[in-house]
Amino acid sequence: MSVQDTIRETVTSNDVVLYMKGTKEMPQCGFSSRVAGVLNFMGVDFVDINVLADDEIRQGIKEYSDWPTIPQLYVKGEFVGGSDIVTEMTLSGELDQLFDEKGIAYSKEAAEKIREANR
Repeated sequence: MSVQDTIRETVTSNDVVLYMKGTKEMPQCGFSSRVAGVLNFMGVDFVDINVLADDEIRQGIKEYSDWPTIPQLYVKGEFVGGSDIVTEMTLSGELDQLFDEKGIAYSKEAAEKIREANR
């Protein structure tokens, strides 16, 4: 199986996937930490893929999404974006809407607390 096949299999067989530097318990960069922190705080069940553990995956995910940076968030097989996009979507409520549309469980209360803290 090619790296692209592995990535495709991962993002299509899991509801929420975060390709990141480090893990959700121990992020290895600020941008990955921000996105993992939002998802963790909102109680989203997600699969974390540590790109630092595999150079082929690290390069392959950039080619797969045609997006040059990590982290990368996927919901129901669809590329959502990186740290800045996820942050903007969280603050605007668009991430809530996406999760609602895709049937992803999360804490609406936690999402609102994030917005309140950033007003």
